[in-house]
Amino acid sequence: MNPPTDQETRGRNDIRGLAEPDAEAPKVARVEGGTATFDAADLSPRLVNLELRRLIYAEGIREVRIENPGAKHSIAVGLLARCRITINGSLGYFGATLGDGPEIHITGRVGWSVAENMMSGVVVIDKNAGSLTGAAMRGGDLVVRGHVGARTGIDQKGGTIVVGGNAGSMTGFMMQRGRQIICGDVGPGMGDSMYDGEIYVGGTVAALGVDCIEAEMTPEDEELLDRKLGIYRIDRPDTFRKFVCGKQLYNYDNLEPSERKLVL
Repeated sequence: MNPPTDQETRGRNDIRGLAEPDAEAPKVARVEGGTATFDAADLSPRLVNLELRRLIYAEGIREVRIENPGAKHSIAVGLLARCRITINGSLGYFGATLGDGPEIHITGRVGWSVAENMMSGVVVIDKNAGSLTGAAMRGGDLVVRGHVGARTGIDQKGGTIVVGGNAGSMTGFMMQRGRQIICGDVGPGMGDSMYDGEIYVGGTVAALGVDCIEAEMTPEDEELLDRKLGIYRIDRPDTFRKFVCGKQLYNYDNLEPSERKLVL
């Protein structure tokens, strides 16, 4: 088989290696009753996103269904409008990231960093999610009905992450604000170096991270758990434990050895 000619590759990649820099929306969606549906099986991630943007921004469609996503990466990213998107299948890395407003339902699994830097809206995943779920999330609800990998909610700055199953190690690492509700067990290092926020755990915790401590549950906490789990129809464990920042890392009482040599 002969390699593609320059003419064949022109338009698919630019000098920086970016794929399809001049691509246009494929206009393959079928619209019935205000709902647009299209098959993503033969579309690249960029073409899928261009079709989504065409439907939502240019056509004003507020409900979109994507069939056969094929675990492609970076699907439904950077959407800044109120709309509902159903993705029938699984996504790869960085799915539904940088969103501000959309409600996205993914019926399969997702890879790393789903809903990273989400500003507002709702993302619901019916199965499992990989590591870095909800990384640097700022607002909205992120719901994973199955299990999640390591460092869920790393650098979380707001919003609520709900996990129906277990979570991996370093959950809530450097968490700055927001909430995590984990119905199952959590791996070691939970809440390591967190600054603020709350982590609720229905199962066991392998080990707490640095400066993460257990706190007393309040009636407001119980109301929050009932409300959030009720909205997404997730069975609530009999009891939850609450973990917060111990605030010991806010100030350093002792100098590091290298600092001591300079000061003393």
